[in-house]
Amino acid sequence: MEPNIKELSEQIKEAQKSIDILCREIGKVIVGQKYLMDRLIVGLLADGHILIEGVPGLAKTMSVRTLSQAIQAKFQRIQFTPDLLPADLIGTLVYSPKDGSFSTKKGPIFANIILADEINRAPSKVQSALLEAMQEHQVTIGENTFKLPEPFLVLATQNPIEQEGTYPLPEAQVDRFMMKLIVDYPNKNEEKEILNRMSTGFPIEVSPVVDSQKILELRKLVNQIYIDEKVKDYIVDLVFATRFPAQYKLENLKPLISYGASPRASIMLTVAAKAHAFLQGRGYATPEDVKLIGNDVLRHRILVTYEAEAEGMTSEKIIEQIFDQVEVP
Repeated sequence: MEPNIKELSEQIKEAQKSIDILCREIGKVIVGQKYLMDRLIVGLLADGHILIEGVPGLAKTMSVRTLSQAIQAKFQRIQFTPDLLPADLIGTLVYSPKDGSFSTKKGPIFANIILADEINRAPSKVQSALLEAMQEHQVTIGENTFKLPEPFLVLATQNPIEQEGTYPLPEAQVDRFMMKLIVDYPNKNEEKEILNRMSTGFPIEVSPVVDSQKILELRKLVNQIYIDEKVKDYIVDLVFATRFPAQYKLENLKPLISYGASPRASIMLTVAAKAHAFLQGRGYATPEDVKLIGNDVLRHRILVTYEAEAEGMTSEKIIEQIFDQVEVP
């Protein structure tokens, strides 16, 4: 495998130039938020949808919009509201009284990058309309099924502090997001730079520097990244520790976990680790890649019990204990 890995690493370093250009273009608008931008690019390379959570004003929507402007692909922003209907999202059949026939009117979901803004403001029937699109990259309208354009990526935002007029995402919906990102406040220097850039009254122009075909080529490279059997075993152990903590000497977690991570978590953790390795310019993934990306992939897949909530134990703290206990290859 060694010669292949070396050759692949050289291809990756060459391909990274496109990502560097993309990051520089995004950096014209977005100040700091390196964690958010890195993870958005991981999602883009790994073909994984992302749920972004943070208080208002942290540039969640702006980051997604800027990313889409820097990519030559069709972008669609959908503002989720309580009165939104599934047909407003995926489309519907329109009746023509002239000839008595039905024609298909496609909805805004038919785009490359979808910004589902404040996704938790729409009722569950609308959120569930995304399920087929996110998992199978297709939409069924009436009796017909339509393929969505590639690449297809859903980037959803939600506000954690407002509960009135919001609808918690169904677990089946949450599990389809590769990562859930928690966005924090900028530091002092970053905030001053934001102030300088955004208080001039002049819009900052962002040019498309990467096209959708290039993204698909980069994804093929990511899929080729080597991941050793021991690293795969490590990933499976981490996921199994969320389901059967006692088997990994984590008996204290058993009453705190209501449901562990699904098999989808193992798949997502593997693909995300490969994408993270790509960003580091490597043709192989390491346990360190798994550790660095693990919290984002697992935090929304572990359901804690009422007992855990009473003790102030969050899924992040549980994941931290699991990573500390499970043996690293």
